[in-house]
Amino acid sequence: MSAEANGRAALLMVAAMALFAIEDAFIKLLGAGMGVGLLLVLTGLPGAAIFWIRLRLRGGRMLSRDILRPVVLLRTLGEIIGAVGFVTALAKGDLAATAAILQVLPLALVMGGALFLGETVGWRRWLSVILGFAGVLLILRPGTQSFDPVMLWAVVGVFGLALRDLVTRLVPADLPSDILSGAAYGAIVPAGIVLILLRSETLAMPTPIEWVHVAGTVVFGVSGYAVMVAALRMGEASMVAPFRYARLGFALIIAALVFGERPDAITLAGAALIAGAGGYAMWREARLRGGGRQVVGSLLRASRRRRGDGTR
Repeated sequence: MSAEANGRAALLMVAAMALFAIEDAFIKLLGAGMGVGLLLVLTGLPGAAIFWIRLRLRGGRMLSRDILRPVVLLRTLGEIIGAVGFVTALAKGDLAATAAILQVLPLALVMGGALFLGETVGWRRWLSVILGFAGVLLILRPGTQSFDPVMLWAVVGVFGLALRDLVTRLVPADLPSDILSGAAYGAIVPAGIVLILLRSETLAMPTPIEWVHVAGTVVFGVSGYAVMVAALRMGEASMVAPFRYARLGFALIIAALVFGERPDAITLAGAALIAGAGGYAMWREARLRGGGRQVVGSLLRASRRRRGDGTR
């Protein structure tokens, strides 16, 4: 691919990360006055509807036996765990810290690919995985007064999303991605209902401003997904992938300007360690696969199928 195409793809990826960061801000705004269960229901329903409409326009249908395949059900379970963990951390914790922890996902995929899919991972990438999770520990700081248990939900979210993306590699290529995406959004709705019941959440009609925030969550999430897919199709994945870390930069800016968050030096150091380790792992993978002309397999193969970091 030409340098011009890669340049445009990189800009699109940065734009997608900006859209996802704004989506995260809307989720956090909703979490200030709404239970996590209701939040999941209100964002899952329109998301599922969007992909149902896409399927109908293409002559497909959502309610088919395909969504009952074991591999699809396992992928959907990962989506539910990821959504519950990430949304809980966003709604109840710091946006900056949650966004930083989310960036360890590519490294979790490297580890999962080696442990469960038999992929070969050299010592350099194992070292990057260790350093990335060391960055997570710097952010969490367990055993100290700075430790916030809510942030453990972000770690749960990462492992849920890692399960989703690892299982996606096992999904047959002929299964439309819209079915996977629609099933994921749809499964979030009953998961939200279960949370409402388990936590005895108080249900109330959302205020007009909360409906605006719900709309913002869906619009920016789906738009981010569409732009990200366009970026991956336009440019080489190995060239575009590192720009995913732009999401962290946008999240830090939004956290400071909108929510008044001021991450301390240790948190920033942990975020930098995660981003640096993840970026190196991507570069190393691309180099091993021949200068980056093939998709960064152990990190991004799932990206073309994922429903878009609507909650992730």
